[in-house]
Amino acid sequence: MGIFLLRRLGVMLLTTLCLTFVVFWLTNLQPNLEKLAKTQGNMRMTDTQVASWLEARGYARPILMKYGEWLGVVPGFVNQSADGSVQARCLDDGMTIETAPRFCGVLQGEWGYSTVFREDVSDIISIRLGLTAKLMLWVMILMVPSALLLGVLAGMREGSRTDRALSTISITTTATPEYVSGVILIAVFASSAAGLKWFKGTATSAMEDANFENFFLPVLTIALFGMGYIARMTRASMAEVMTAQYIRTARLKGVSFPNIVMKHALRNALIAPFTVIMLQFPWLLNGVVIVETLFNYKGFGWTLVQAAGNNDIELLLGVSVVSVIVVLVTQLISDIGYVYLNPRISVS
Repeated sequence: MGIFLLRRLGVMLLTTLCLTFVVFWLTNLQPNLEKLAKTQGNMRMTDTQVASWLEARGYARPILMKYGEWLGVVPGFVNQSADGSVQARCLDDGMTIETAPRFCGVLQGEWGYSTVFREDVSDIISIRLGLTAKLMLWVMILMVPSALLLGVLAGMREGSRTDRALSTISITTTATPEYVSGVILIAVFASSAAGLKWFKGTATSAMEDANFENFFLPVLTIALFGMGYIARMTRASMAEVMTAQYIRTARLKGVSFPNIVMKHALRNALIAPFTVIMLQFPWLLNGVVIVETLFNYKGFGWTLVQAAGNNDIELLLGVSVVSVIVVLVTQLISDIGYVYLNPRISVS
């Protein structure tokens, strides 16, 4: 297991470097840098002034050198103008060029400064990630048990009325986009015109107080979309297990049907859905953009949209790094869990 983990961690590190470099290269394309210079400087800047602005702030340096500075493995740039003023990557307020650190990148905990929110990127990400984590927690609490229950009930007796009814519900929820189900839920349960104003149509106040009234609709909207996919995978896995030879043998020996399901079939039926459940975490982190926008919940997905729409390069890079790490970590947990759940797999 130790060698397996070391290999996986090595692959994760290499994948992280490759993906973050691709994002870094795309965000540092010349049109993006020109737009950044004009939004932070003056929209009427000439090409010469734009080039001077980018040169003074280190954006005109080679891409590999800038990437190394951003990571924190290459010393930060230092530029001194003709009038004696100094521009340096690692120079913060209250520092001199002598006291400023040489390295100030992601590895040193310096994620940059947001040009839109006027705050440190690390502070923004920690707050927004916490808000989305709170949303993810309640979605998983509602979605996973419901999906597993639907899938197991449908797969126990393949082809029965219960199977067809639950499968129809699962397909319907998966085929309905979040922006459709969200609007329908708002119109039915949060609109006074419908006469059923039971919940709030906005989740803004849920960022501070996630009570049932203002948090249930966004949680239900996300859970409905993901629940159908997990339920279908669980149903297919359960139906396959119920036709296995050892299940037939247990039936012939007179083992009761509930005992067959609970003691023999359930564990093996949950192997495939476990991988699918772990894949929901990356989707919930970045795929809830529509729901967070619809319900005005300013979480991680909302921050990603703001960073991309406003050309906030440092924030977009920070969000991308977190997204890549979450995807890779959940994949690692999924692989380890799959090994423990499936007795036929051994890691030497």
